Amino acid sequence: MDFEERHQCKPAQRGHVYAFAPTFQDGSTLRVHLRNISAICLALQIFVADVTAQDNSKPRGLAAADLAIVNATVLQCDAQMHQSDAVAVRGGRIIAIGGNAVAAVIGDSTNVIDAQGQCITPGLTDSHLHFVGLGQALQMLDLSTATQWEDIVQQVKAAAGELPPGTWIEGRGWHQSKWSKLPPGDVDGYPVHQRLSDLVPDHPVLLTHASGHACFANAAAMRLARVTNGTRDPRGGEILRDADGEAIGVFRENAQSLIRRAKARSDSRSSGTAREAALRKQIELAGAECLKHGITSVHDAGSSFALASMMKEMAEADELPLRIVMMIRTGFDELNGRLSQESRIATDGNWFTVRSVKVSIDGALGPHGAWLLLPYEDLPTTSGLNTVPLDELRRIAQLCKRAGWQLCVHAIGDRANQEVLDIYEEVLGDSAGDDHRWRIEHAQHLEASDIPRFGELGVIPAMQANHCTSDAIFVAQRLGQRRAQAGAYVWRSLIDTGAIIPNGTDAPVEKVNPRVSLYASVTRQLANGQQFYPKQCMTRAEALLSYTLWPAIAGFQERSLGSIELSKRADLVMWDRNLLTCPAEDLLTAEVVKTILDGKVVYQADVQ
Repeated sequence: MDFEERHQCKPAQRGHVYAFAPTFQDGSTLRVHLRNISAICLALQIFVADVTAQDNSKPRGLAAADLAIVNATVLQCDAQMHQSDAVAVRGGRIIAIGGNAVAAVIGDSTNVIDAQGQCITPGLTDSHLHFVGLGQALQMLDLSTATQWEDIVQQVKAAAGELPPGTWIEGRGWHQSKWSKLPPGDVDGYPVHQRLSDLVPDHPVLLTHASGHACFANAAAMRLARVTNGTRDPRGGEILRDADGEAIGVFRENAQSLIRRAKARSDSRSSGTAREAALRKQIELAGAECLKHGITSVHDAGSSFALASMMKEMAEADELPLRIVMMIRTGFDELNGRLSQESRIATDGNWFTVRSVKVSIDGALGPHGAWLLLPYEDLPTTSGLNTVPLDELRRIAQLCKRAGWQLCVHAIGDRANQEVLDIYEEVLGDSAGDDHRWRIEHAQHLEASDIPRFGELGVIPAMQANHCTSDAIFVAQRLGQRRAQAGAYVWRSLIDTGAIIPNGTDAPVEKVNPRVSLYASVTRQLANGQQFYPKQCMTRAEALLSYTLWPAIAGFQERSLGSIELSKRADLVMWDRNLLTCPAEDLLTAEVVKTILDGKVVYQADVQ
C-alpha cells in the first residue's frame, strides 16, 4: 500500500481512524465534495479579482488578502501531501493557495512576505502536554542536565541561600537512570533524603521526577506532609523505604499526593488574586515557549473544570496565547452529572475546546510504575502500579459514551494498554468503528497481539516520539530485549494497522521542542549514534502529519486546522529549511523564522 492510499480520507468503515467521511450515493466522500466546492469558489474568486483588475489596479476592498506569502515551498500537509509555492490569508483564514491564485488577491493593503524559497508548514500541534505544568516548570529549578545526585543537592542548596526560610523550593527533571553513578546509600537506585535534608533543613523541597510519576521530598517537606515511618502507602502509590522501614524521600505515583497536598496548603495562604495572577503568568510563559517552536495548538493532557472555566473566559476575551484542546481530569463522582453534549466547550475560532476526559491507569517506565504483564526485568519484585481501579475506568468509559465525550487514557505498560483496549472494546461494542476517536495516551509498550486492535477498534495511539529516544537507554533493562523489540514504541506497526499517531512532547516531562520528536520519529537515533529498533521509524511525510493533520483529527478539528487548505484557519510556520527533504539530522537544528497564528505573525526570529 503506498502513502496516498494509506493516508487519504476514506469512507467510514469499522477499524479505520478516518471514519469521519460520509459517503454519497455516487460513492464519493464529503471531502471530495468540499474540495470541488472549494475549487469552484476559488475560480469565482479569481474571476472577480480579474474583473476588478482590468484597469491594472489591484483588487479592492474585501477581495484583497491581509497577508500573502510568496516564493515559498509550501508543504500543505493534507492527506495527499500536496505542495505549492504561495498562500494568502484574509480574516484569519486561507483564501488562496498557489502563485497565480495568490497574485490575484494581493491588494495595496496586503502584507506580502517574500519567503525566498523558505519552507511553510501548517502550525504545529503538540497533541499531549501539560500546559500550565510547562509554565510552572519554566519557573522551577531545571534538574534535567544533572549527571549525578550531588549536582541536584548543590542546586537546591544554592537556591535555599537566596530564599527566606520556610519557602518551598521546587525543581523538575531528575532521572536516576540517567546519572553517571548511583547516589550514596541508594535504594533501588533512588537517592536518600538525609544529605539534602542536612544541607537544606529550613526549606521544604519538592523535586519532581522527569516522568512526573514520582517526586522527592526532604525532611522539612515530609514534616509538613505529616509523613512518618508509620504512614501507609495510598492505593496506587508507594512510599519508598530503606531496609529499616524509613521513608527515603521518594514517592511514586499516587503517593506523591501526600507531599503535593502539603504544598497546596501552603499555596492556599496566598490571596485568590495572587494565585490567579501566578496562573496567568504560567499560561503566558507556556504560550511564548510554544510559539517560538512553531506550536500554534496544544492538547492539554488533563486539567480541572475550574481551570477550563478560567481558560474559556480568557479565550472569549482574546487572552489565550494559542489554541488549546483540554482534557478534563477528575474522578467519576465529579464527572457524573457534568458530562453531556451540551457541556462541551467550543469557542469561536477553535481557540478553546473541551470535549475529552483524561484518566491515568498506570505510571511510567522510568520509576518502575508502568503496569506490566510480567515483572520488571531489573526489579522482579514488582510489575508496576495500577493507579485507577478498572471498575472506575469502566464507569467513566460508559459515561463518556453516553455523553458523547472523547476518552483519553494514559497507559504505558503492556498490561495497562491491554486492559484499556479490553474496556474500550467492551463499552463501545458494535459502535467501536464509529467516530468516537477514543485515545490511548503514550501507548509505549504493547503486547504484540494487542497491536492490531488499535486499527480494528479505531483507537488513536497518541504518542510522543521524544520519549522513545530519551527512554531507550533503560527500556531493555526494564523490559528485557524480547519485550522491547516486540512492543516498544511500535509506530510502524501501529500505522500499518490503519491508526494515526498524533505526536507531541509531554512537556514538561520533556522539552516542548518539536524538532526532537520529528527527528526521533524518522531516525529513532540516540545521542550515542545507536538506533532503537529502526524498523519502527515513520516516514518523513508521516512525521510531518503527526504534528499537523493527525493531531487535528485526534482533536475533531480537521475541518479547520491541521493542513494548508482553502477556508482553514491560517496557522502557519516559516522554517529556514525544507522539513520534508532536508537531511534527517537537520531536523534537530531547523529554525523557526516566523510563527503565524490566525493570520497574524506572533513570533519572529531575531534577524542577525
